[in-house]
Amino acid sequence: MILTGSEVLKNVENGKIIIDPFNISQLNPNSYNFTLGTKLLVYNNYVLDAKKDNDAREIIIPEEGITLANGTVYLGHTQEVIGSDHFVPIIRGRSSIGRLGLFINITADLIDIGSINQLTLQLNAVQPVTIYPAMQIGQVTFWVPLGNIKKYDGRYRGSAGPVTSKIYLDFDDNNM
Repeated sequence: MILTGSEVLKNVENGKIIIDPFNISQLNPNSYNFTLGTKLLVYNNYVLDAKKDNDAREIIIPEEGITLANGTVYLGHTQEVIGSDHFVPIIRGRSSIGRLGLFINITADLIDIGSINQLTLQLNAVQPVTIYPAMQIGQVTFWVPLGNIKKYDGRYRGSAGPVTSKIYLDFDDNNM
């Protein structure tokens, strides 16, 4: 069951949903528009290796914007800290952003219960597109879980700013 906008607001006010900073003008009938933070990470190598900690460089998005090239994965982040210990957040791009050919979460739309942080966005442009800091880039919805809740305690917990992939940590002697 998805929460309506009024339920999102009620749960932000009672502390069961974290959206910080929160701006009521970004509240929709059953979602909240989140904004793009100021930093991007871009991997230094075009060929990435899942078994390695791939190096990346940081880019600050200037006020006049930055044009994303196609064929490159950019890791951005939400300006807001978002999450909940009670509901399951799901993120997606705004339809206006999709109409520009910009994917904001290539595969990772599910945010686990208990993961409360700035969310890393996997930005991929179908064709070159200019983005700006603090633009409303995506939406978060909140869903009611069924069953016992186990809070997220994984490797991305408490993230601030964009975070590169840590899948290489899965490749140890015990998991191979």
